[in-house]
Amino acid sequence: MKKIQYIMAAALLATTAQLSAQTLNSAYFTRDMKMRHTLNPAFANEQSYVSIPALGGINVHTQGNFGMKDVLFDNPRPQGNKTLTTFMNPYLSDGDALGGLSKGNNRVAGDVAITILSAGFKGFGGYNTIELNAKARFGVSLPYELFAFARNIGNQSYDIGDINAQALGYAELAFGHSRDINEKLRVGAKMKLLFGAGRADLKMTDVRAELADNNMWTISGQAQADLSLKGAKLKSKMKNYKDDARGQYETVDKIDVDGGGLGGFGLAFDLGAVYKLNDDWTFSAALLDLGFISWSNDVQARNAASQFQFEGFHDISVKESRDPNTFKKQGNDYRDQLTDFANLQDQGDKGGRTTGIGATMNLAAEYTLPAYRKITFGALSSTRINGPYSWTEGRLSANWNPLKWLDGGMSFAVNSFTASMGWVVNIHPKGYNFFIGMDHILGKTSKQMVPLSSNASVALGMNVTW
Repeated sequence: MKKIQYIMAAALLATTAQLSAQTLNSAYFTRDMKMRHTLNPAFANEQSYVSIPALGGINVHTQGNFGMKDVLFDNPRPQGNKTLTTFMNPYLSDGDALGGLSKGNNRVAGDVAITILSAGFKGFGGYNTIELNAKARFGVSLPYELFAFARNIGNQSYDIGDINAQALGYAELAFGHSRDINEKLRVGAKMKLLFGAGRADLKMTDVRAELADNNMWTISGQAQADLSLKGAKLKSKMKNYKDDARGQYETVDKIDVDGGGLGGFGLAFDLGAVYKLNDDWTFSAALLDLGFISWSNDVQARNAASQFQFEGFHDISVKESRDPNTFKKQGNDYRDQLTDFANLQDQGDKGGRTTGIGATMNLAAEYTLPAYRKITFGALSSTRINGPYSWTEGRLSANWNPLKWLDGGMSFAVNSFTASMGWVVNIHPKGYNFFIGMDHILGKTSKQMVPLSSNASVALGMNVTW
């Protein structure tokens, strides 16, 4: 049993970041990395391989333009034990509290992908791959004005705009094939059968807050939450308004899941091509995850009225304590505030929906150094097409293959969120392959090893080759 309001709470605190389908882009030009076909289905290996179950590929990637360091601060007036505080603390200046946030949309995107089993082999006139992967994704897009309103910087009105949050989990069974068309051109494709575990979407549009005469806020706008999860039902309860004169109101309180199971089925395709212009220049392109999932249910909640009263947010100190009840109470306090702000009421099961999974387009060029052909330089453009969670990235790579069993490289990227350095090392002696790399080198972390920014990446895998 989980609280639906935790989705919004996690979004506001930015303590979690969306999971997007990004593999290790730093390895795009690492020619003997066995999993490179996940970046472009036209890529093939010289060897056959089979992954070590659940260890063939593990990829965790988050990226965004704000993170924990932008919403949690040392308490300027701690009492007793050392505490953290949110950006809403009145003893923080507005400049300190909001200075790390983007004036537009503050976004976090990410993905987790685990290769349960994968194999590649030559045959049927080309190279073939079979994969079973588990994937999870999430995304959050929050406007600057939401943070300004939550802090209440003294305005009489706030034009907050649109708020979006999303989470998705599914498994895929993929069949790939690539082959040479001629000496210069190679093409490849994958067909993916998708098995949906669940999806949740929260959208709040045209949100605006106006200060009323009773020092309450009048919130206007449309809010809708859609949950596709087998056996899920929303449960509501009656709550009291802070001022007893207005009585009670009904709000979504929790989710009950009865039975569970697969929530949907879908289909997706990867398409790719590699063109070798000459011995020095190679160009490639790929379109990944072009597909959809059809869900068997759509449990929906909407805000109760186009306008409603809200008392505003208030700060809660975050105590550094091992007592789980302390964190549970703090989470409940934030949940209650966000529940009042969203004002959601159960609309029942709408009977199903079909959603995309978000596509990625890769365009690349690689130059081999004529004087020393073990070194290449590459340029990769990646574009994620996924509505409010879309992003673009340009990455430059220097790649080195000093030994037959060792290759890798360094890369530098600029994307919609930040600039980053990446690296990859690929070890492949006879009979074995191990790779590890990062698209974003991990920066400062909290005491609990949580990255203070939302940008972090690590990928690794082990395979048997022959």
